[in-house]
Amino acid sequence: MNKPLRRIAIFCGLLVLALLVRTNWLQYVQAGELSTRKENRRVQIAQYAQERGNIIVGGKPITGSIVTDGSDYKYKRTYKDGPMWAPVTGYASQAFGSTQLEKLEDGILTGNDDRLFFDRTIGMFTGEKKQGGNVITTLNAAAQEAAYKGLGDNKGAVAAIDPRTGAILALASAPSYDPSRFAGNSKNDEKAWVELKDSKDKELTNRALRETYPPGSTFKVVTAAAALEHGKVSDINAPTDTPDPYILPLSSRELPNSHGDCKNASLNEALRISCNTVFAKLGDDITRDKMLETAEKFGFNNDKVDTPVRAFASVYDKEMDRGGNALSSIGQFNTAATPLQMAMVAAAIANDGKLMKPYMVEELTAPNLDVLDKQDPEEMSRPLSPENAQKVQEMMVNVVENGTGGNARINGVTVGGKTGTAQHGEGNKKRPYAWFISYAKTSEGSPVAVAVVIEDSAASREDISGGGLAAPVAKAVMKAVLDSRQ
Repeated sequence: MNKPLRRIAIFCGLLVLALLVRTNWLQYVQAGELSTRKENRRVQIAQYAQERGNIIVGGKPITGSIVTDGSDYKYKRTYKDGPMWAPVTGYASQAFGSTQLEKLEDGILTGNDDRLFFDRTIGMFTGEKKQGGNVITTLNAAAQEAAYKGLGDNKGAVAAIDPRTGAILALASAPSYDPSRFAGNSKNDEKAWVELKDSKDKELTNRALRETYPPGSTFKVVTAAAALEHGKVSDINAPTDTPDPYILPLSSRELPNSHGDCKNASLNEALRISCNTVFAKLGDDITRDKMLETAEKFGFNNDKVDTPVRAFASVYDKEMDRGGNALSSIGQFNTAATPLQMAMVAAAIANDGKLMKPYMVEELTAPNLDVLDKQDPEEMSRPLSPENAQKVQEMMVNVVENGTGGNARINGVTVGGKTGTAQHGEGNKKRPYAWFISYAKTSEGSPVAVAVVIEDSAASREDISGGGLAAPVAKAVMKAVLDSRQ
């Protein structure tokens, strides 16, 4: 072979080699990245080429799929009681993507998860259509309905947990939205999406998991736990050394009480009538670092609370001065909590000091109902000892039986609770938030703990209170759980 032909042959060989390297690079190294790019329309078409699996509550699907006309996406998602369940399901939209369980469990629901490889392979030989698996939740349908209806026209949220396992029983947010309204990719879907996205009422926000509020006096339960755990109080019925008026540390400002005689009030009495002075002074006596230690054991400052939907981190300030710590000890200043977080506080106390990790997916199943994955209850922390938890329980029961939480009483059931009315806005001029946290206890233990926050309502400012607005909602949720167990 002469030299020019040899050079051409070598050059062509290098071109072929480069083509082979590039082809293998695309097929094996970059395949995953390319297949998941949002610009890859074939992936989206394949995603909606068959019916999605379902999200299940109490053995019944709360989702579905229907055939769409005039689109290369064959199926679109439907939702049963969409606004009620939206904080659980999220949405799956042909045009606008997906969120929450619809997004996190998309592989199972579409049938593309590696754990369904065997099912897909068998289907190739049997001719069966590709099917998605199912997501079995821990939710209690009756409790969810009670929470959603209880919120009514108010802005707010409800979170309910089984303290013994961490299983989430209810997760409601209001105002809500119907994910079916924009599940497709038509002009009507786009219009509905734009209206929701730009709405001042933030219907798309999951207030139970992804909105934080000053917890107000419900946080006094955490301060009570810290006082007991760090040895500042041993006898909950003994007088405390608390002046009234009480001057905030590093300040000349007097801290007011809403009602009752709080001078030297015992811890039990102070929680019953919600004495700001007693708990602010206790927080200062405990010190910021030890208050922070207890708050973090309850879940504050944890940005990895996955349910599996990740909740926003609740906040107890690590850098504040003594005055800020005193105010934070009554749930004000920079303290902020999600409803889920405050349900976790109530759950840990009801479960004798053991906090279980919250979760809302019980099982993932294949189309033939074989279990692919199952969630086992997992301990998260121990914020307080069983003995001290029982002391806090005694105080919370006193709040319901003889104090501000009377609207949460349930005949024949032990109910513990704490009300809260959280001030916010510059100069506390905005309408306060109404809070209530509680648990119900039977001879078999505590099957439910609840947190309710009413962000806004039609009530006049002077009528806004945790006992008046939030406690009846918590009662309805607890009763729904108890009744469903009979």
